[in-house]
Amino acid sequence: MKKMSLRTRVLTGAVAAAALGAGTFGAMSANASTPAAASAAAVKADASDRNLQQSTHLTVAAATKAAQAALDAAKKENQRISVAVVDRNGNTLVTLRGDGAGPQSPESAVKKAYTAVSWNAPTSELVKRLEQAPNLKDIPGTLFLAGGSPVQAKGAPVAGIGVAGAPSGDLDEKFAAAGVAALGR
Repeated sequence: MKKMSLRTRVLTGAVAAAALGAGTFGAMSANASTPAAASAAAVKADASDRNLQQSTHLTVAAATKAAQAALDAAKKENQRISVAVVDRNGNTLVTLRGDGAGPQSPESAVKKAYTAVSWNAPTSELVKRLEQAPNLKDIPGTLFLAGGSPVQAKGAPVAGIGVAGAPSGDLDEKFAAAGVAALGR
């Protein structure tokens, strides 16, 4: 047997590790002439796996509806705001920057939405918690100012709506609540 060079052994090991890490051995062994059968088998195996957990996520259409409702509520009161909707994992689904909204407002709206969904509570309530735990504000991506509201399904958070740009946090939160309410219609 011919001895492999160090470079060949390292390269071979790296390729094998990448294949294992990506979980591609099973996919590569599937018959290329029947991809639909392989996909069906994979879905069936995943569906019966007791290690999976189902979760509820807001659709992009619903997130857009909620964001537009918040923007419309602010417009009725002649307020210039930005609104953001994030999913349960804090990923941004929709951001709308209203006409004339300040340059800081889109980022602030995302952070308020993220904060609301992370703690499943309106951010105005979370501001009060800072008195007992002031280091909460140090968590990256959060903003402890009124204007964020969680969206719940069966009591669990599925999204967060954040509004920023109105002259007070109370108004921001009022407009965020209008977005949440739109999802119930």
